Amino acid sequence: MNNNLDTSGELVVLLDNNGEPIGTQTKKQVHHANTPLHLAFSCYVFNQKGQLLLTKRASVKKVWPNVWTNSFCGHPMPNESFADAIRRRAGYELGINNVQGISKVIDYKYKTPPYNGIIENEICPVFIAFTDDNNFTPNPKEVDDYKWVNKQEFYSFIEKNKKVTSYWLNDQLSKMQGANIDLFLLASKNI
Repeated sequence: MNNNLDTSGELVVLLDNNGEPIGTQTKKQVHHANTPLHLAFSCYVFNQKGQLLLTKRASVKKVWPNVWTNSFCGHPMPNESFADAIRRRAGYELGINNVQGISKVIDYKYKTPPYNGIIENEICPVFIAFTDDNNFTPNPKEVDDYKWVNKQEFYSFIEKNKKVTSYWLNDQLSKMQGANIDLFLLASKNI
């Protein structure tokens, strides 16, 4: 998959408060201090060892640069399924071309406080997926660093690094813990 494509012209699906599509804007246009509600997804990728892929968002990203987060996020384009969008973004952001076992974990909606003058405002279901791809090269426009972590390493890292982790990662974990959802247990049942 080509991870050198210009994605700034990709269309993002705008939503009303009920989650119904009301139009589109380009990805470049949609993110600012008054970001409209739009459709997105978050994905947590696990390997065959049950480890989770954490990524550090690239310093060149417009939205939430330099923070550690879940494996990757993205926006489904108009008429694109979440599974197809996840496969597309895994290839583009991470250079992983074989994500499998994609399944939704929870529905999720959030609005961030401003970060570098930009607010995220999304209906953003959370998914898990799996890969056996150990030889991938993340796109430097998207990812500055990454690491595979087990459950203990993950929660220890999050606890020690709350100031350098994404708002949505911390919020999603809080929501999942409140619903007694354990990502690592879910992943182990699918490996």
